[in-house]
Amino acid sequence: MDILRTITHHHHHHQQPVNKGKMCEHTHHRPTERRRGKSEDNNAHATQEMSRIITDSTTGKCYCRGKVLGKGGFAKCYEFTDLSTGKMYAAKIIPHTRVSKPHQREKIDREIELHRALHHKHIVHFYHHFEDKDNIYILLEYCSRRSLAHILKARKVLTEPEVRYYLRQILSGLKYLHEQEILHRDLKLGNFFINESMELKVGDFGLAAKLEPVENRRRTICGTPNYLSPEVLNKQGHGCESDVWALGCVMYTMLLGRPPFETTNLKETYRCIREARYSMPSSLSPQAKHLISSMLAKNPMDRPHLDDILRHDFFCQGFTPDRLSANCCHAAPDLHHTSPAKSFFKKAAAALFGGKKDKAKYLETQSKHLLDTSSKQHIKDSIRMIVTARLSGEHAGRCVSDHPNAICFSNAKSLLIIHLNISFTANDISKESMNSSFQWVTKWVDYSNKYGFGYQLSDHTVGVLFNNGTHMSLLSDKKTVHYYAELGQCSVFSTSEAPEQFVGQVTILKYFAHYMEENLMDGGDLPNVTDAGKPRLYLLQWLKSDRALMMLFNDGTFQVNFYHDHTKIILCNQSEEYLLTYINEDRVSTTLQLSTLLVSGCSADLRSRMDYALNMLLQRCN
Repeated sequence: MDILRTITHHHHHHQQPVNKGKMCEHTHHRPTERRRGKSEDNNAHATQEMSRIITDSTTGKCYCRGKVLGKGGFAKCYEFTDLSTGKMYAAKIIPHTRVSKPHQREKIDREIELHRALHHKHIVHFYHHFEDKDNIYILLEYCSRRSLAHILKARKVLTEPEVRYYLRQILSGLKYLHEQEILHRDLKLGNFFINESMELKVGDFGLAAKLEPVENRRRTICGTPNYLSPEVLNKQGHGCESDVWALGCVMYTMLLGRPPFETTNLKETYRCIREARYSMPSSLSPQAKHLISSMLAKNPMDRPHLDDILRHDFFCQGFTPDRLSANCCHAAPDLHHTSPAKSFFKKAAAALFGGKKDKAKYLETQSKHLLDTSSKQHIKDSIRMIVTARLSGEHAGRCVSDHPNAICFSNAKSLLIIHLNISFTANDISKESMNSSFQWVTKWVDYSNKYGFGYQLSDHTVGVLFNNGTHMSLLSDKKTVHYYAELGQCSVFSTSEAPEQFVGQVTILKYFAHYMEENLMDGGDLPNVTDAGKPRLYLLQWLKSDRALMMLFNDGTFQVNFYHDHTKIILCNQSEEYLLTYINEDRVSTTLQLSTLLVSGCSADLRSRMDYALNMLLQRCN
């Protein structure tokens, strides 16, 4: 009942574009139970003795242990799923046998005490800790995209805009730590974790310590060998400047794919560090070279403060993206900074002509003549020819793939064709509306700050896309559940016979269904028609802006709900034809074939909403 009360308390979520939790571009994680096999095999003896279901006796909560995420000195880190909520954590598990000596236990207690007090957007969040007779468990924020070390391993080197993007977030987290008089003392790529939204979180406070005056500093050598500063090697103690040195090593490594002081033997590495001797390749920009040189100054007093780093020309004179696509985990981003108009026509050409450069230039040139009325008819006819060929072709109505990017691209192409054409057509929408049997979202609730995103379809199926990337649908009989862990892979079971590992998620699914039934009204007048022959619809991804909600489904159906006036656009394909449905402020719907829109045109209202929907799609494509 607590979950129901909490959801009811947030009943305005269906109207407000506010998401206090983490909004995800959901990737397709395998479910916890499917992941266990591998981690069991790799850690045969230790893992066999550890239960898959771990109970916190202080709260009564049960957690399911998933795959190994990483290993440290005392601990291993596992995926943990709260069985009552479906929420995922990164759980650091420390066997009591590894911390049996008092000084070892004190070290763990010190780490817990220090980390639990930290609260910052770019610091890995500490949720809870508990212990049983075998282990100590520390529950931390789950970062699904692993760490910068994993990204660099896949990418080899990063671009300067990406390095600025990540460094800004590291500096933000590090500035907070230093303001709390805490030194991290182990800044390295493997300790910068990346969440679903490509946000960076500084983690692993096993070596962190309170900042002491110079005379009281510990003289111990700790940290990553390649990133140790000269003063730490010389046993002069660790200060804020030592964290800045490590940051210089991190920046160098991201840009060049190797640490600045890496040699074949440790003795030589330490000699190079003491002398601050490293190579500076000419491939780096002058600004990058200057900033790295200042952070890797031999004398700690010559290194810049964190605020000085952010004011450096490397940041001020270079482009920094506001966000990065998840594709950047594997491939370099396309971050060419162009004007919106140039960018639009490039995308237009790519959608219509397959992205050939000469044709992109041609369309860009043609755009300058759009206001010339004598050329309008010619362009209109040209576009109609392309549209006819594209929409009547044998693949026109078929979903390219079950992958979100392919679906987004296919939909963007269709909307773009209409967008370029209807600017020359009438201002009144066609009165010839047609009936159809597609499914659409009638109700929704964003509760992603705790559980996930819930919605109801026009056939009364209720779905939840959980924060861990899995999806559950409760069919209209209120008994049958469809569970999707990966694209196209479906498990079916009844609510009364749900497998043990799904009981928590089924409970949440039922609460979402009850909440929407009791509190939300339908969003339009479309008839509820179901085609039994069509595959089940389930949500792949959703995206919220300050103006609208976009939802993308497995069959290519694409819906945009506008908050301020409750209008909606639904794009789907049926029988080799794309259909566009518009639900107006009065909740009255009109469904048209896209080919009809080419002839009859549409109102300015619909046109502006299609523009916005297209921009959301293109943003997702990128």
